[in-house]
Amino acid sequence: MTPAADPLACRPLAGTFHGLPTVGLAGAAAWFEALAEDGPRIVRLGLVGGPSLLAETPDVVWPTTAGPYRLWGGHRLWLAPEHAGRNAAPDSGGLGVTSLPDGLLLAGAPDPETACVRTIEVRLDPHRPVLRVRHVVANRGPRAIELAPWAITQLPPGGTAILPQPCATPGHATRPDRMVALWPYASWDDPRLTVRDGLLAVRGEAGPEFKAGCAVDAGWAAWVRDGVALVRRWVPVPGAHYPDLGCSAEVFATERYTELEVLGPLVVLEPGDTTALDETWELREVATGELGDLRTALAMPI
Repeated sequence: MTPAADPLACRPLAGTFHGLPTVGLAGAAAWFEALAEDGPRIVRLGLVGGPSLLAETPDVVWPTTAGPYRLWGGHRLWLAPEHAGRNAAPDSGGLGVTSLPDGLLLAGAPDPETACVRTIEVRLDPHRPVLRVRHVVANRGPRAIELAPWAITQLPPGGTAILPQPCATPGHATRPDRMVALWPYASWDDPRLTVRDGLLAVRGEAGPEFKAGCAVDAGWAAWVRDGVALVRRWVPVPGAHYPDLGCSAEVFATERYTELEVLGPLVVLEPGDTTALDETWELREVATGELGDLRTALAMPI
């Protein structure tokens, strides 16, 4: 589905995604679709008149103790740190959808293992290619649980993920200000990885599984492909404890897709409590160029 331009306010969309019903909104500059009965999952997203920027993986499924988990593609909300059984909680059915004047509230059913409820609220600017995305995890179970909201966006091959880092500064500072974490199956020699002054980048090309992350104090990360960038912005929490050796953003690359991931701080979520991760997404056309130039251009909000 590729809606035509509409200069007026957001209008509703309805369609299908590999046989599943979808709901969505289109504004004058951007559009999105989400699953209507499963998830919460945003499955398509794009500039008006253009294709979806998100990967589609309807055939990817793996077994869990609570039943099969289907990846589907698009954007989802998991719980960090990764732990078998509680992240890939089957989310087929049980979704509640509430229409908002400028968006949708997508509330999932309680997870089988943790009893947590995952909610994604999406609000679309009617005139600009900007979305406000709020991720909420609510503990509906009887026990406290330590977790962080983990917002994961699947993207198709052919692009580059960019995680900004501070640039080197002159003078003798006594404390470090940068870190990069690699997962055990990832190699520093992977040709898709670029680590240079001011950024970490991962190309979305075929290869073995690879994952890297870092603390992104700049509060933004981006995916650039075919002259279009998806820029995700959030507000870091100084001094907070983040998962995965302190990562607030991560990139996971496989043969078929790349995931750009943003994480909130770890919290001990008591029964009845909630934690949230708020983001602003920008869709913008960019000139293909050197990574440093892209970093500079994308650092400034539209």
